Amino acid sequence: MEYLTKNQILEAKDITFEDVEVPEWNGMIRIKCMTGSERDSYESALYEFHPSTDGKGRVKLKRDDLRAKLLARTIVNEKFERLFSDIEVKKLGEKSAEVLDRLFAIAQRLNGLGKEELDNAEKN
Repeated sequence: MEYLTKNQILEAKDITFEDVEVPEWNGMIRIKCMTGSERDSYESALYEFHPSTDGKGRVKLKRDDLRAKLLARTIVNEKFERLFSDIEVKKLGEKSAEVLDRLFAIAQRLNGLGKEELDNAEKN
């Protein structure tokens, strides 16, 4: 097997996606795998720093709108453009918990974000 060139790596089509029927919304959506930069942005949006008097502080996992935060970054149109901005996360989070759970599971699978990864992130 030959080593890849920089151009081969950068031109590779490696963003996977899944089109999903959402009967509750009367249609279909596309959920995609995030890029590395999108994943970093998502992960940083999940944590907040709490300073302490000892100067160390601590980092805490913010669970509010956890599902909507991921879905806002992974629900895209046919051109792979996000449908929801970070500002719209709260609105998306107001949709049915049952629907969001189902779509969140798909987004987790496509992005390698299982319960184990979330638990490890919270520990670290």
